[in-house]
Amino acid sequence: MRFPQIALSWLALLFLCGCAYRLGPTNGLSAGDKKIQVNAFSNQTLEPRLADAVNFQLRKALQRDGTYQLASHDDGDIVLSGVITRYHRHELTFLPTDTLTVRDFRISLTAQVTARDISTGKTILDQPVTGTTIIRVGSDLTSTERQALPLLAADLARNVTALLADGSW
Repeated sequence: MRFPQIALSWLALLFLCGCAYRLGPTNGLSAGDKKIQVNAFSNQTLEPRLADAVNFQLRKALQRDGTYQLASHDDGDIVLSGVITRYHRHELTFLPTDTLTVRDFRISLTAQVTARDISTGKTILDQPVTGTTIIRVGSDLTSTERQALPLLAADLARNVTALLADGSW
């Protein structure tokens, strides 16, 4: 007798939770309603090739999200630009046999991101955004960091896309 009551309670709970889910953009716009122009980010760090990876991953993340269409010829409703301001490598773990040799690093990339609506001149987004990834150091730290660069840029791009798509809460 107790099992049907518990099952009905769970079904009611699942039904109520399912009603809170919403498909599509959460910022009040229709999907693909506005076009976004992604200007090339500039790199103020000493780490080379960051801007190229960030620009590529930003375009990819915005296309995947679908909230905005990518503008290709300066015809965007929103202009997205940014400056990469910080690249930081932080030690996470060390070798058990040698406490001075780092085994894992957390790499973070911070960019000051600005998005402006062309028609109103209103600033939609103007804040620093950070992306992170963890790498395991092999025999060559430089090549390991180079291989992790797309993952780092993709995390930053996901964070920027989420801020644009979700709007201000």
